[in-house]
Amino acid sequence: MIRKPLVTILGHVDHGKTKLLDTIRNTTVVDREAGAITQAIGASIIPQETIQRICSKLLEKVGLKLVIPGFLFIDTPGHEAFMHLRKRGGNLADIAILVIDMHEGCMPQTIEAIEILKKFKTQFIIALNKIDLARGWQMKHGTLLEQISQQNPDTQQILETKMYEVVEQIYNHGFEADRFDRISDYTKQIAIVPLSAKKEIGIAELLMVLTGLVQKFLAKQLEIEVHGPAKGTILEVKEDKGMGKTLDVILYDGTLAVGDTIVIGTLGEPIVTKVKALFVPEALKEMRDVKGKFLSVKHATAASGVKINALGLDNALAGMPIHEATAETIENVKQDIQKEIEEVVIETDSEGIVVKADALGSLEAVLLLLRQKNIKIKRATIGNISKKDIMDAQANYTKNPAYAVILGFTVCIDPDAALALPDSNVTIFNHTVIYQLLDNFEKWFAAKKKKEEVLGLEALHRPCKIQIMHDHVFRKNNPAVVGVDILAGNLKTGTRLMNKDGTQVTHVKSMEQEKKMSKKRHREHSLRFLSLILLLADKLLKEIFFILFIQKVNSLH
Repeated sequence: MIRKPLVTILGHVDHGKTKLLDTIRNTTVVDREAGAITQAIGASIIPQETIQRICSKLLEKVGLKLVIPGFLFIDTPGHEAFMHLRKRGGNLADIAILVIDMHEGCMPQTIEAIEILKKFKTQFIIALNKIDLARGWQMKHGTLLEQISQQNPDTQQILETKMYEVVEQIYNHGFEADRFDRISDYTKQIAIVPLSAKKEIGIAELLMVLTGLVQKFLAKQLEIEVHGPAKGTILEVKEDKGMGKTLDVILYDGTLAVGDTIVIGTLGEPIVTKVKALFVPEALKEMRDVKGKFLSVKHATAASGVKINALGLDNALAGMPIHEATAETIENVKQDIQKEIEEVVIETDSEGIVVKADALGSLEAVLLLLRQKNIKIKRATIGNISKKDIMDAQANYTKNPAYAVILGFTVCIDPDAALALPDSNVTIFNHTVIYQLLDNFEKWFAAKKKKEEVLGLEALHRPCKIQIMHDHVFRKNNPAVVGVDILAGNLKTGTRLMNKDGTQVTHVKSMEQEKKMSKKRHREHSLRFLSLILLLADKLLKEIFFILFIQKVNSLH
């Protein structure tokens, strides 16, 4: 049996990945996405009927018969922070679509995506998006190539120039590429499909090229044993009304049925449980879409997105593997899963901030960026912000106030934590868009560190040179009161005074200028007629006079 190919969509932030998928399935997920940027992995089934409807004329033109039962699209986050999620997506995918904004070209996350695809040896095609924004573009009728040929010469030249700039950038990373209709050998060149996800231009050509590549080069890879043990990856752990905790899973091998035993990876001991119920999303519905309806089924076959209801899912985490097992294979399956999750073990420091996230991949993403900025992490866990998290962060305050912080990504604050927060010195940053979360924290952290540095400098006793002014000894016994000039440095309350050999003789108790108390004065404010109160006995006054330049000393400049 041939299963649906798993298609991963990769690319830079805001280059149009989710919009492209929305156009294919005619939905509006992107409008509901936090910050209009995908923040978790989603999955959508594109059935054979949809492919046939969109590009039947093109398939007939090239003589391609549709064999695959459809596509399972995995929409992955584009921000660099989600490298770990994209790695799993890239590893899981049979083929990928790399979306590139024609006007921006290959950006840092585009290059990162190329490296991921190269590492996992995943075949891909390039969707060169936003051609409708080329200067002079006018909407025409016909296929993609017909519309391009009807544009004015200047617009056509812009399209060619921009495309071959991308071709050069792709070449610099080890791949040859060209427009899909100009490729002679698809095994040696990457196909580029110019399109506009917003204006629905080039979508048919994209699906045609995708279908052709899959059916020609991946047919063997798509053959599965229908009755083989199921394998999948958890996309999301949810709390569903009436069912409790459920798992949104990408099933990429075998068949899973109600009553089957499954082993689920965790950060500790794997979970062993039985499937109580299975649900699949309606065709063209995205698994994360809260408005999407799920249909109850008795079994699900790869490749598909499926919702699993089972007992004992409290420790289940997004991004973890899930395998079917029998009584005879449970121990072996446990060992296999443990090997799979070794790469996602999270290391923390002996001190640092507290980090919370809704999924393992999200947590890894936040930690990755924090590590790059040399921010230490004391505790990093999945779930809502709890009272224990408040206590852990508060414990940092006495040692380092800048670490009395909790970073929360797409999580809530538990009621008991909200009650404990006002009585603590803890600062919480919580956001649904990762780059905004880290930007807010980084600004606060930098300001906090700067404030601490200023306070630290204020606490230092800087070198100071003063001169007791002639005829300005107002009191000789303890405490002595004299008038001074500050010749160099800073003078403030508490400054210690010493003689030539470094022996301390007294310190400044207080300062006053024009009958106003002052805690600090420096060279720029020469303190003539400043009353300086010194804690010293009358018999030491003459010695102090000698030490503090009773003779005229020139000011330092």
